[in-house]
Amino acid sequence: MDNELYILAFNFGAVVALMTGVWLISLVKTDASIVDVFWGLGFVLVAWLTFVKTDGYLGRKLLLTLLTTIWGLRLAVHILMRNWGHGEDRRYQAWRAQHGERFWWVSLFTVFGLQAVLLWVISIVLQTGQISPVPNRLGWLDGLGTIIWAVGFGFEALADWQLARFKTDPANQGKVMKRGLWGYTRHPNYFGECLVWWGLFLITLATPDGIWSMISPIVITVLLLKVSGVTLLEKTILDTRPEYAAYMKTTSRFFPWFPKKEGS
Repeated sequence: MDNELYILAFNFGAVVALMTGVWLISLVKTDASIVDVFWGLGFVLVAWLTFVKTDGYLGRKLLLTLLTTIWGLRLAVHILMRNWGHGEDRRYQAWRAQHGERFWWVSLFTVFGLQAVLLWVISIVLQTGQISPVPNRLGWLDGLGTIIWAVGFGFEALADWQLARFKTDPANQGKVMKRGLWGYTRHPNYFGECLVWWGLFLITLATPDGIWSMISPIVITVLLLKVSGVTLLEKTILDTRPEYAAYMKTTSRFFPWFPKKEGS
């Protein structure tokens, strides 16, 4: 238990240090939205720090660390390319306008500090699964978790690629994306990300104390559905694209399903 608490505390300090450094960079660039690029990289950092500092079963440590690295690096590159040359995201611009000259230090707590805490809580599943030395083999839960992770990762990556391709066509400016995976759920990327974390949880569930790490997928699911994901995004889109209201009537909000016919 002492070793587990040490690992958790050490990683919390590392995450806080990372986000504090990113905050300092944001002050120089006057762009708080760079925090989004480092979100996925923060999990990669925690996964590898835990890998180095724990004596858990090597096979499970490698599995959790590599899956997290693949997911985190892809997300970071995707967000970096999406935001490149567009300046600060509108959400952060609104908060900057709201707080005025105080934003430089307010952002340390409300943006970077908050994300550090959330990142650490969600990463508990990565830490717990690597700490335990038993079982010293990969079992059916590890396999099932990897399959669910792969489905989620594929869903998220394909959805992001489809949306990025849609936006590159000038003819689609101001239009609503409702092709491909976006024809079956209004938020396929968020759905995929949730599957990623539930998959990682199943891998950790194979360990004796794995059940307690359920907090990780629960927190990310609540965030995506109720806080910074679906709810906030749809409110913003409805204010700027009237066509989205019709899309909402025909397409599932989160879980993929066949679209309804218009007017049904």
